[in-house]
Amino acid sequence: MSTRRISSVCHVGQIAIGGDNPIRIQSMATTDTNDTEASVAQAKRIIDAGGEIVRFTTQGTREAENMKNISARLKADGYTQPLVADVHFTAHTADIAAQYCEKVRINPGNYVDPGRTFKHLEYTDEEYAAELKKIEEKLVPFINICKEHHTAVRIGVNHGSLSDRIMSRYGDTPEGIVESCMEFLRIFRREQFDDVVISIKASNTVVMVTTVRLLVKTMDAEDMHYPLHLGVTEAGEGEDGRIKSAVGIGALLTEGIGDTIRVSLSEEPECEIPVARKLVELIPECTHLRAEAEASIKDDTITLTLDAPDQETLQLKAAMAVGALLIDRKATKLELRPIGDSQFFTLHSSLFTSLADSILQAARIKFTKTEYISCPGCGRTLYNLQDTIRRIKAATSHLVGLKIGIMGCIVNGPGEMADADYGYVGAGRGKISLYRQKECVLKNIPEEEAVDRLLELINNDQKQ
Repeated sequence: MSTRRISSVCHVGQIAIGGDNPIRIQSMATTDTNDTEASVAQAKRIIDAGGEIVRFTTQGTREAENMKNISARLKADGYTQPLVADVHFTAHTADIAAQYCEKVRINPGNYVDPGRTFKHLEYTDEEYAAELKKIEEKLVPFINICKEHHTAVRIGVNHGSLSDRIMSRYGDTPEGIVESCMEFLRIFRREQFDDVVISIKASNTVVMVTTVRLLVKTMDAEDMHYPLHLGVTEAGEGEDGRIKSAVGIGALLTEGIGDTIRVSLSEEPECEIPVARKLVELIPECTHLRAEAEASIKDDTITLTLDAPDQETLQLKAAMAVGALLIDRKATKLELRPIGDSQFFTLHSSLFTSLADSILQAARIKFTKTEYISCPGCGRTLYNLQDTIRRIKAATSHLVGLKIGIMGCIVNGPGEMADADYGYVGAGRGKISLYRQKECVLKNIPEEEAVDRLLELINNDQKQ
């Protein structure tokens, strides 16, 4: 049985993350942050479902300032759970949000560095140091505001939004992702600011798990012990989203890593909370099952024997128990078996093979169906994400092994296209851009035409 990694404690309003505190469950609103009524109502649904922290996108100063109104309304109605502002591209927005929210998330990939062009840049050591100085010049005033208002910070690195600077020096590697985080962490420590949570996310479970492990090792080497937020970004929806999340998040939870989690599903945000809660509840059992599964390995096959009261629990338990073993390639085949004559398994025996295949696909071993990398949506999403996902799935589910990214906006969209064959990315209100991997091939298509144009692009490529 693993023991939980010892971390420092981050205070987020009345919630403490890390240390001996429970693993905290959170989600992110999908409403327009300027719409106070809708944002308050959705935050209440998330909290009523068991969410302990609620995050909102703050694209600019207007959204950041309206967090004050959202917070006031929630508190007036007796909801005291902390709110988080999610900031990308404009550092000044973080300064404002820090005055009104219990926590601010900043992304090192776009906090100071310019927007990604995926071009290789050459730096001398002196020039690279000068770029780090620019980060410090923006970050220190932000830290001082956070100190004044007792605001916590999440340094949230996404594989899909690494800066050109980092990519040019380190490549698209776990080392580069970790260094993107450490550059910021070292400044926070120099400034003696400790209310920090770290996250490193990717839609690829292997990249996510490998990189978080490396981050822990790197922080330990520099005597840093900040709490960790876990998530598989753009996990998708339905069974696939749950299995992919359980493989990635579960692999780390069974190793004692993780202080707060979010399951990113392309569904209503309150639907994420019960799934996340179940993952936390399953830690002891799945840690034990992981050890049993590892002992069962023979002829490159993991044999996992388990039971479950329902289909979702079965999915989560199986994926969580074997996730790390598959990611580490301890085996590349999986056989699932029921315990005894479980009535659930007797009635649903066909689930065994399909579930094993889905877990192997989530671990990037064996692809037996189309792979969808879809974000959960947020206030930046300017089209009907869930309806679009259904339409694209209906038209492409026969394309076994093809990876299609469906992104609400450009924050991670182009970067995550590196792990997808095609991408459907929100470019503005009612406008969609289509990608072939990282390359934007069709810009600003009217939304009503975009799905058909995506299918046309795929079909034309397949004819060549």
